[in-house]
Amino acid sequence: MDYLKLFIDAILGTINWTWRSVVFEVPWQRNYFWGLIAISLFVFGLELLFPWRKNQKAIRKDFWLDGFYMFFNFFIFSIVISGFYKVISKFSFEILGLKMNSLSVIDLSSLTPFLQLFIFFIVLDFVQWFTHTLMHRYEFLWRFHKVHHSVKEMGFSAHLRYHWMENILYKPFKVFALMLLGGFQPEQAFIIHFFAIGLGHLNHANIKLNYGPLKYIFNNPIMHLYHHAYALPENFKNGVNFAISLSVWDYLFGTNFIPKVDENIKLGYADDHKMPASFWGQLFYGFRQKD
Repeated sequence: MDYLKLFIDAILGTINWTWRSVVFEVPWQRNYFWGLIAISLFVFGLELLFPWRKNQKAIRKDFWLDGFYMFFNFFIFSIVISGFYKVISKFSFEILGLKMNSLSVIDLSSLTPFLQLFIFFIVLDFVQWFTHTLMHRYEFLWRFHKVHHSVKEMGFSAHLRYHWMENILYKPFKVFALMLLGGFQPEQAFIIHFFAIGLGHLNHANIKLNYGPLKYIFNNPIMHLYHHAYALPENFKNGVNFAISLSVWDYLFGTNFIPKVDENIKLGYADDHKMPASFWGQLFYGFRQKD
């Protein structure tokens, strides 16, 4: 019965937090709802002022679908899944005796908040990069990831167009990353959250950016466009440019590929015509072998 109460309380608590965010009762630095909207409007404004693909409409193909995905994946699905995560956490940390520092290999407690955040960002980004490569390597995972790669015209909101199963697949790896870092105080983690959202929006935006020499460190729209390319070279059958925020992982592990700067390359994958056009069709896509 305790688990049922925990499940219900977690969902109600997430609903309450989301609503309080909407009505500005949550402090600005932790208001992910309006933070997402502010970042989205800013990057969309850049797309309108400095479009890379001149012939692409401002309201591109699937613009509204991708916009809905942003709020579904970040808020609606978070409410639905919050109860399950709370129950699993209680079982793991109390019944199995696990603790957040059970696997810690680095003690961050003596470091400044800036260094804590920096190390947290590096570790978390590598874990996400590695998870991303797995989604391209294994067919079961790729079937869900196809939703993201079915984008045919790139724009900022394509960043958060992904199957809800990716939330479930990424979460354990993120928790694992946290467990590696002993003494980390996540109160300032909102800085990493907003930075990653902003960079992710830019990476998918209709803007020509590569950050000069910093392109070897940060992912960028030119590099990420080739991640979505329809045609892949023979030696990169599982994909290229898996960077989330940091491109350095691709350069270190040899998965980088930018043959030339071409904003008009065809996007998608071989059987992307099978992808349902509607959100409801995509909601359960990937569970059937024929997908």
